[in-house]
Amino acid sequence: MNGDAGVFEAHRRLLFSVAYRILGSAADAEDAVQDSWLKWSAADRSAVADPKAYLVRIVTNLALDRLRSAQHRRESYVGPWLPEPVLTSTDEAADPESVSLALLVVLETLSPLERAVFVLREAFGFGYGEIADAVQRSEATVRQAALRARRNVRERRPRFHPDRASRQAVTERFVAAATGGDLGTLLQLLAPDVTVWTDGGGRVPQLIRPLTGADRVAAMFASLGGRTYQGIAVADMALELVEVNGGPGIVFRGGGRVIGAFTLDLDERGLVAAIHNVANPDKLAALAAGTVYRLDPPAG
Repeated sequence: MNGDAGVFEAHRRLLFSVAYRILGSAADAEDAVQDSWLKWSAADRSAVADPKAYLVRIVTNLALDRLRSAQHRRESYVGPWLPEPVLTSTDEAADPESVSLALLVVLETLSPLERAVFVLREAFGFGYGEIADAVQRSEATVRQAALRARRNVRERRPRFHPDRASRQAVTERFVAAATGGDLGTLLQLLAPDVTVWTDGGGRVPQLIRPLTGADRVAAMFASLGGRTYQGIAVADMALELVEVNGGPGIVFRGGGRVIGAFTLDLDERGLVAAIHNVANPDKLAALAAGTVYRLDPPAG
């Protein structure tokens, strides 16, 4: 590996981590990283004083271009649009919340600029001047974007992060209750205003609108064992407890393929406040391949 390729590879993980948080799609993030390599290969690198900053600027702008294009497509998306879930390693993220599906859903409410600024500032700790260079805006504009982004995220997602052990325990109890049809335990685990968000993208049968309320959500999950989905009896599906986006998740497999992936979001009482279910086959390729991502910023 030559020096130029070695420099790029040293930062590849960081570049993907930035692009994935901006885009909410592993496939699009991979494409942004590949396009970054093409730009890096064609650049006059003798004039690059800080390769890391230069590469982050490239991938950020490529991701922003893709995000702006994707937002137009998402306006006609069938049902809720959820981020693409990915497998992550248990020892990776210093702040697993920054890659949770729940937070990525909130980031969808921000403008592309606000999202990029929030990601670079909150997840990776870049300075305002560095971010201004990356997004090619003034530092004053970046500071205002950061302020708006933090305010919007805080309003939609209070800063409560349950510990990993609690999330794991609740997830395991939820799976046991759902597969066993235990309505009582499900009601104990669910917040009164719990909401289920499902993303089938019009490709597979899913709820078109969010389902809200503990009674309705508990009844739906308690009855899953007797249902058939995509021609496969739910009772015959294999459930795996894995790490998805920095925390416990549930992957369903059946008929030799991945059927869907759930993650649970807990409130300050330790109750399940939201359930995100991704079933769109286009968003399950990384899970099906068993690809494990490291989404934390590398040390140094």
